[in-house]
Amino acid sequence: MIGWAIFALVMPSDPSIEADTPSKPPLRRGDVIELVMEKMADRGKCLAYHNGQVVFVPHTLAGEHVRAKVVKRRRKFAEAQLLAVLQPSPNRVQPRCGYFGSCGGCTLQTTSYTRQLEDKYQLVREAMTRIADLPNLEIRRPLKSTAIYGYRNKMEFSFSPYRWLTREEIDSGEVFDTSFALGLHPPNVFAKILDIHQCHLQDERSTAVVNGIRVLAKQHHWSPWNWRNKEGFLRHLVIRQSVHMSDFMVNLITSEYDTERMSRLQAYFKEEHPYVTTLVNTINSTPAQTAFGERTETIYGPGILRERIGELTFEIAPGAFFQTNTLQAEQLVNVVRDLAGVTEKDHVYDLYCGTGTIALSLAKHAAHVTGIELIEDAILNARSNAALNGIKNATFISGDMLRLLKPDLITEHGNPDVVVLDPPRAGMHPKVAVQVSRLNARRIVYVSCNIQSQARDLPILSKSYDAVVAQPVDLFPQTHHLENVVLLEKKVP
Repeated sequence: MIGWAIFALVMPSDPSIEADTPSKPPLRRGDVIELVMEKMADRGKCLAYHNGQVVFVPHTLAGEHVRAKVVKRRRKFAEAQLLAVLQPSPNRVQPRCGYFGSCGGCTLQTTSYTRQLEDKYQLVREAMTRIADLPNLEIRRPLKSTAIYGYRNKMEFSFSPYRWLTREEIDSGEVFDTSFALGLHPPNVFAKILDIHQCHLQDERSTAVVNGIRVLAKQHHWSPWNWRNKEGFLRHLVIRQSVHMSDFMVNLITSEYDTERMSRLQAYFKEEHPYVTTLVNTINSTPAQTAFGERTETIYGPGILRERIGELTFEIAPGAFFQTNTLQAEQLVNVVRDLAGVTEKDHVYDLYCGTGTIALSLAKHAAHVTGIELIEDAILNARSNAALNGIKNATFISGDMLRLLKPDLITEHGNPDVVVLDPPRAGMHPKVAVQVSRLNARRIVYVSCNIQSQARDLPILSKSYDAVVAQPVDLFPQTHHLENVVLLEKKVP
């Protein structure tokens, strides 16, 4: 998607400006150029024009005069590495994290939070007008996050025998052990891992767990998974924590189950990190580089995490999806509820419902809610969450959306009056979007964490629905990610 989606967002409307102006020599890899950055584009990169050619430069802000080196040249745009900020923006701030620039996580740490919100607002506007072709859509200002650091309730770290060294580490002349790393990927590098000793997106307890497991694993020679020869024990470390409750989950993903090692790990946590309320071990023996596996063993504790959203309590399984910013998830649910306008007579379909966060939040306002989700564990979670909260007017179904959205579903469960969509980042299959339109609901509320895929899907829905309003909600400060909620109403014949 990056090739056409980014370019569609940023190309000038002036036909006299072309990406490859014949009278100007094209940029080449290695060229050092000076640019005045114009605006934020997709994936946290700012853009500028050099002799009419589009250039993306990460870690820059609109209005800055910079020197950069071209590192990639595409047919319609180039990408450059920042060498120096010659004239900084007043919105530039000092990044909090020492790994900024080396880690692929928080790409906007040099941008003030006020400016981050403004840039995200402009990105939504451009996606909705240029890609979705909805120039008359009302776009509201993003709802800001209560916390801009330490807000994540989930972090996923990776083990690797291939450690990525930062420029500072290389220049120090010090000799580092590059055969073991626990951390995050550098930007656009999937073969190596940056060894992370502190991350500001979760609290200090998470940092202590990461550093403690690293020391324990190296002391006892637990080998990291080698994706090249498909050998090794340690694969991923997922840490989940509650905001409103005292639960703290550690999920160690390994290539096999080892009773002795899990017993040692249990004793370690009980002694050094007593705030860890449950330890689980997910087994992934496949080549796939994923934190999911064939089975999950509970080493101690309940094996789930509890959290509250509004008045509801949710139990979250190790592999189940749950919004990663709990406080902002409450705002997101409120936005969906307000835009959906559900009444006590309405039947609501919540498609891609996950563990039922939105579905159960709407249930008390509706006659009935039907949630559909591909992942079976999430559906089991949703059902248990309904029982936990005493909600009896909710039905949850597991299955592929493309196969399920057929007349048989309507016959069995009834027509929806309101549909809520919250698909994965890739968006909906085009056929699913058509099937959703055919449900003939009064309203559709489309929630998305990827404004490009959402903007691609909206024209399909807009054939039968009018897009009325968009409400962005910032769940991911310091990153370019954003949730966007769009209300669509059935067109009047």
